Amino acid sequence: MTKALIIGGGIAGPVTAMALQKAGIDSVVYEAYRTGADDVGAFMTIMNNGFDALHAIDADKPVLQASFPADRALFWSGSGKQLGEAPIGGGSAGAYGPHTIKRAELYRVLHEEASRRGIKIEHGARLDDVDTDLDHEVAAVFDDGTRQEGDLLIGADGIRSATRVLIDPEAPEPRYTGTVVLCGYARQAPVDPVPGVYRMIYGKRVFFAYTTAPDDETWWFVNLPRPELSKAELASTSLEEWKQQATALLRHDRSPAAAIVEASEQIRASNGYDIASTPRWHAGRMLVIGDAAHAAAPNAGHGASMAMEDAVVLAKCLRDMPDPATAFRAYEALRRERVERLVATSARMGGTATPGPIKRIIRDLAISKRLKSGPRNTAAWLTGHHIEWDLPVAHTA
Repeated sequence: MTKALIIGGGIAGPVTAMALQKAGIDSVVYEAYRTGADDVGAFMTIMNNGFDALHAIDADKPVLQASFPADRALFWSGSGKQLGEAPIGGGSAGAYGPHTIKRAELYRVLHEEASRRGIKIEHGARLDDVDTDLDHEVAAVFDDGTRQEGDLLIGADGIRSATRVLIDPEAPEPRYTGTVVLCGYARQAPVDPVPGVYRMIYGKRVFFAYTTAPDDETWWFVNLPRPELSKAELASTSLEEWKQQATALLRHDRSPAAAIVEASEQIRASNGYDIASTPRWHAGRMLVIGDAAHAAAPNAGHGASMAMEDAVVLAKCLRDMPDPATAFRAYEALRRERVERLVATSARMGGTATPGPIKRIIRDLAISKRLKSGPRNTAAWLTGHHIEWDLPVAHTA
């Protein structure tokens, strides 16, 4: 039986391991962090296409149980005028609809489900190098000097992927999008707790959004336009300092945004990045998937769902094409156009320029007019994606 070494235990890693297991391939997941992973304080949306991928490997139910549905968006201007409402996903929510979950909770659920299936996850294993000078095998060399051999190596190690650089030392670096993303949580926010809804505010300076969890806690996010911060700067900035920076941009809006930020007990900050295109996804017996290959800015809310799709499609390719090189080419042919389209779409949604008074009026009128015309299935190509597990993958040249 083929054995895969999976580098990274975030989202793509454990989903890949479960998909490979269903395809008859053994694997071990190697996670660099001893507990949890980076950016665990953020939250995210999993769309219908993500759940469809999980359903293909019988892993959708635990994620559904740990998340909550929020499938409608209400829009306001910074002047306090309601612009309209629309279903999230543009009326193409699918069988599942969008669900919201904290990243740390998603990690926990995926790790528990993988472990329940007998999949091994090794923590504290940070990839340092690879040895490809082997007959029909590849070896992962970790920073503590240990070494593990397998038939193939899958880099699911995120936007700062070590695997991507080992495949191609000239691989592009992540591109800073110009914003620091704040995610916050407030149990005593001065808003009516309305479940199942995101409230989107196009403010004078920044865009702000919030929703209500089942326990009535308010979850919110805002993108702060500013220079990129180092890890030390992100870690050393206090809760009160983040509140001051955010409210300085929100306080002039007629909205509850500034008050929600002030009431927050937790704020998590991270730089926003994307990778427009990675020229080489694979070399020999190594391949990158998920954010390691194609990181999108969070604006479109599809990063996690795309990683789940990647995992299942890759497992199908390896199931139907035992030769890794052939399987990797088929996988890339199936995935590259779709994921790069998402990266470009998400980048267009995240402009950092602050519009002036006239441009704000024009923007708000355009949004209101678009919303009044009814939902358009502009996101159907994303959310309507379906993976048929039993359908064989066609060979590519």
